[in-house]
Amino acid sequence: MSGTQTPVPGESQAIAAPAAEVPVKVFPGAVYECVRCGTRTTQEELSTLPEVKCICGYRVFRKVRPSVVKQIKAV
Repeated sequence: MSGTQTPVPGESQAIAAPAAEVPVKVFPGAVYECVRCGTRTTQEELSTLPEVKCICGYRVFRKVRPSVVKQIKAV
């Protein structure tokens, strides 16, 4: 007996769907900084490159915090 199975009429077969890409959160105007050399770049500049990599070759970035501090009133 061979290793293949014949489909049974009336039984649905699951078709393997291609793996979906994980959606990436995009922060418009966000500035990222290379952890190794400190070069700053924007999300738009990083998205134009084929891979997320700094000019120094390092792949670890951190999001730069804005210089404006939010102040809220305490309750």
